[in-house]
Amino acid sequence: MPTRAFKVHVAKDYLKFNAAHFIAYHGFREALHGHNYRVSVDVEGDLGADGYVLDFGVVKDVARRVCKRLDEKTLIPAQSDCLEISEAGAQVIVRYDNDEFAIPKSDVFLLPIVHSSAEELARYLAGEMRRELGDDGLRRVRAIEVGVEETPGQGAYYREAW
Repeated sequence: MPTRAFKVHVAKDYLKFNAAHFIAYHGFREALHGHNYRVSVDVEGDLGADGYVLDFGVVKDVARRVCKRLDEKTLIPAQSDCLEISEAGAQVIVRYDNDEFAIPKSDVFLLPIVHSSAEELARYLAGEMRRELGDDGLRRVRAIEVGVEETPGQGAYYREAW
């Protein structure tokens, strides 16, 4: 018997966020730099009697809200195994070996990830979108896939099915 599925795909010019980050692991740290990240979302599920898996408008609204939280922030992986992260007054202090960054708290987004790679950002965004889609009446959905492009043609995807 063939497998059949419906998928809603959203990739709009406004599903983006501009953010600074750096990758760090033991023995290596990139220079602080930024990207104009672009996000795409695929939602898979059963077709309802209303003809939808999920309304495009709902997917776009949720993706836009999630992207907005990261826009114009410095992304810091709070679960890093090599960064020391602390707060001093209105600053977030990030240390790696002898390097230290002091960044205004209002300019930082502490992410519950180990590295700020496109792969881990895609997984984080998928989880946030899944949670918010649930809040907005998620129905008949079996999977979500989120793509994060650092530059056009260079990105990572994360898919989660349930």
